[in-house]
Amino acid sequence: MAEIEIRLPKMGESVTEATITNWLKNIGDTVAMDEPLVEVATDKVDNELPSEAAGVLIKQLFQKDEVAKVGDVIAILSTDGASVNSETMTAEVNVTSPAPEPVNGSKSNTVSASAPAVSTITNQSHRFYSPLVKSIAQQEGLSQSELDAISGTGSEGRVTKKDLLAYLENRGQKPATIPNPATSPVTSNVTEIVSIPRPAVQPSAGDEIIEMDRMRKLIADHMVMSKQVSPHVTSFVEADVTNLVNWRNRVKKEFQEKTGENITFTPIFIEAVVRAIQDFPMINVSVNGTTIIKKKDINIGMATALPSGNLIVPVIKNADRLNLVGLTKSVNELANNARNNKLKPEDIQGGTYTITNVGTFGNVMGTPIINQPQVAILALGAIRKVPAVIETPEGDMIAIRQKMFLSHSYDHRVVDGALGGQFVRRVADYLEQFDGNKKL
Repeated sequence: MAEIEIRLPKMGESVTEATITNWLKNIGDTVAMDEPLVEVATDKVDNELPSEAAGVLIKQLFQKDEVAKVGDVIAILSTDGASVNSETMTAEVNVTSPAPEPVNGSKSNTVSASAPAVSTITNQSHRFYSPLVKSIAQQEGLSQSELDAISGTGSEGRVTKKDLLAYLENRGQKPATIPNPATSPVTSNVTEIVSIPRPAVQPSAGDEIIEMDRMRKLIADHMVMSKQVSPHVTSFVEADVTNLVNWRNRVKKEFQEKTGENITFTPIFIEAVVRAIQDFPMINVSVNGTTIIKKKDINIGMATALPSGNLIVPVIKNADRLNLVGLTKSVNELANNARNNKLKPEDIQGGTYTITNVGTFGNVMGTPIINQPQVAILALGAIRKVPAVIETPEGDMIAIRQKMFLSHSYDHRVVDGALGGQFVRRVADYLEQFDGNKKL
């Protein structure tokens, strides 16, 4: 019987594992080439993986909610249509995905009655735990607080299997300690995150309990982490964008006919942000401990609302190399792919600066949270017609102008008020100085 192994492909830079969230084909089903086979989730994005070959699915080597490493064989197809014995396949799945081996010679069936149930290991602390890590923690009898105290080397401080096994090898030699903000000495690690107890909330009669979906949990963890890592400061400016608005209204039909793209305000805003970054390159940095990494590339993330209500940030790579037409095409393509759940892992990686358009929802301004590991983010408010005093050769006059607020949040560890304020002022200047006679 000819068999083909289906492996978990590389899912993008820094992504080494993925959780199997749903099998789209059952054992015994016929699978066509490039037909979606399985849904997987990483800490970056959810994806459908297409089959690399045609055949009959005879083995699923990972079950739902199990974690596979990049390169692992996750399924096997038969190319000659051989029949499948479901009992045999179930046994093979169980053998292929054993429970984690105990450490220090301990036996998995001798876990004490006081060991926490798997449901007590949650992601409600300051970081995300993969199903594999939670499974090992439960089997070895770790409490939630003990797991939270382990230093993680994974993305955004996540505890990996390697971290957990290393901790278990030394467990018992010294007790795990949980940092106490009131007694712990100040260290030189300015980005250390301290776990803060969360208030218990008791629902009242008639309250609806809604479990967060996986993406909302990741967003929540990422936002809390960002506020703990970076001291946020926000500066505001108001920009008169009358020329810009009038130009877009005048050319949008011609732009559509010439390029096949609908021009929104977003690519125009991005163009101004890119120019301001070139003027103030220390906004385009990241912090690594006590060192500053000055980015060579200008990759602009744009926060995009999904139909589910969750948020994702696709990235326009090398935005400084694109003209307005190129930016428009990139913005529209990424936004459409985000709404249709077609983003690839690499589409949301590598951002160096982020913008979020709160004006889409009628908000005039906001105080956005920095998208780590970046150091700044710009919120774009709604464009409104307002009365304003303008200077003319005949003197000051009151006129109806199109205005908007720009809200710039930045990391005060490395961006002082002068730089943060000058940067957002420069973005506003470029928007106000937009050439109303600009040709396509």
